[in-house]
This record gives sequence, C-alpha cells and structure tokens, in this order.
Amino acid sequence: MTANAPLLELRDVVPTFEESGLMPAPYNLRIMPGECVVIDCRDENRAAVFADLCTGMISLSQGSIRFMGLDWTTLRDRQLNALRGRIGRISRSGSWLNLFGTHLNIMLPHLYHTNDPLDNVVEHATELGRRFGFPGLPITAPDRLSAADQARAACVRAFLGRPDLLVLEDISDVLPEENVLPFFEMMTAARDRGCGVLWFVRSAVAWREYRKAVNLHMRLLDEGLFPMRVM
Repeated sequence: MTANAPLLELRDVVPTFEESGLMPAPYNLRIMPGECVVIDCRDENRAAVFADLCTGMISLSQGSIRFMGLDWTTLRDRQLNALRGRIGRISRSGSWLNLFGTHLNIMLPHLYHTNDPLDNVVEHATELGRRFGFPGLPITAPDRLSAADQARAACVRAFLGRPDLLVLEDISDVLPEENVLPFFEMMTAARDRGCGVLWFVRSAVAWREYRKAVNLHMRLLDEGLFPMRVM
C-alpha cells in the first residue's frame, strides 16, 4: 500500500445480482487510513451483503474493489485469507460456532491469520474482554450467552489483532449502555493508528455522540449508495 492511497476503494462496482440481490447500479466508496464512514441502512440484510461486497466475498459484473491497494479479484486463496485477516468485523448475525466456547470463537479468526504466540493473543483478548465488561473471556458456548454478552464478545473479536479496517454492523440495540463509551474509545484509538472504519447504522441514535468524528455519511437504499451531509 503506497502513501496517501485509499485503504478501501470501490470504483464503479456493480455486484452480481444473483449473489447479492443489490441493485445493479455502480457503487463508489473511498476510505482513507484513519477515516470513519457511516452508512445508514435500515435493512440489516442489505447492510450485511454490502459488507460482504467490500470484503471481496461477492462477484462483480463490473468495476473493482481494492483493499490496501490490492484488487480482491486478482488474489488467490492464501492471499485472500491473509488480507481478510486485517479486517475486524462485527456481524449482526453473530457468526458464532456453538460447538466451541466463546473464548475460542473470539480468538480463532485471529489465530488463523497470525504468527503471534498463543499467550500473547490470549492476553490481548482478555484485556479487551475486560474493557467491554467481562471479568476475562467467557468460555461457555455463544448460544448460552445473553444478547448483551454476545454483543460485547463481538466487539472483542472485531478489535483483536489491531486490524487495518473495521467493518461494523449495527448492534447498538443490544450493546449495553456502559459499553458504548469503550466502543467509541477503541474505535478512536484504532483510527489514530491508521485503521479505517466502515460503520453501518440503522438509526441516528447509534452514532449521534460520535457524529463530529465521522468523515463521511452515506445512505444505502434500494436504488444504490448516496452521500449525505454530516451535520
């Protein structure tokens, strides 16, 4: 990735309708290192699909998507996995594996992509867990946690490993109020070291307190992606 280059860039992207269900209209988006882009989308399924699109998981009819200067469509599996390992994601669906404890669900994605010693990963994950209100890391299966604890665990998983890009679906309705400030603080700290943020929200309430720190506000509708003015 060269200096002053976009961290994530969509250029006249038209996703295949069969895979995405998104309007076959060109999508354009640019996120520079350290920037936060908020996308207002009332439809959580559409938001999740667009997040998949940005992370190179949906085929394109035209256009290109580059992350850290690399075009998703030109990479092989090993390169794809390595690059996606630089993305921290909060999925509203959770994407939990109930065969494993929550602590393993939190750490396994990062362990798959890193050479960091296990003890270091455990230490960092535990520290993040405490930041979000856990006494350590929950070891029970995710489906045995409350919705609030699943939201906390999702935050820990997303911020683990110092990601270069955060793709955050809206969990503001289940994240406890006392965890909102740590969420903002962690997001700001990540941006200070150059991490970009793509944040999907379903209402103005979710990002009202962070509004002044947002670089770009957009709206994802049936007709496409449209820029809005940040108030």
